[in-house]
Amino acid sequence: MKKIVFLVCLMASFNVFALEAPQLIGDYNDWSAYTFKEGKNTVCYMASTPKKDEGNYTKRGDIYAVVTHRPAEKSFDVVNFVAGYTLKSNAPFTVKIGKETFTKFFTDADKSWTINDDEDAKLVKAMFRGERMIVEGTSNRGTKTKDTYSLKGFAKAYKAINTKCGKK
Repeated sequence: MKKIVFLVCLMASFNVFALEAPQLIGDYNDWSAYTFKEGKNTVCYMASTPKKDEGNYTKRGDIYAVVTHRPAEKSFDVVNFVAGYTLKSNAPFTVKIGKETFTKFFTDADKSWTINDDEDAKLVKAMFRGERMIVEGTSNRGTKTKDTYSLKGFAKAYKAINTKCGKK
């Protein structure tokens, strides 16, 4: 049941209604890889949910991290996070992997993205090297959260979306 909710939420996060349902490429430990058609174009993405989510909140929606390839747009390694709540404008949003901390993000509603392709590339590279990823954000009500993701299976899921979407 959690996977079905997860797929529906991911589809909603792409903000496109005329899509085919995502097809699972495979599960790779704590990450899953998917593909779907956006019109005639193939899109590949990988996603994970946190192993631990912390914060003083009473209600929170689905939480996940996503890496997306859209080869028709020559767009690869786009990293985005869904917080499960509306993020506070201009509040810090950070991702920590090992000794590296990433702070260059922009947010919209409950989602956050890095500010450019270079930051995406740096973040993906760190995800390859790391064992866990800690994501911290603040809701529009001021609630701070800390989500801990496992990076186990990240490399295999990444290889799967690269193969499916033709990234070398």
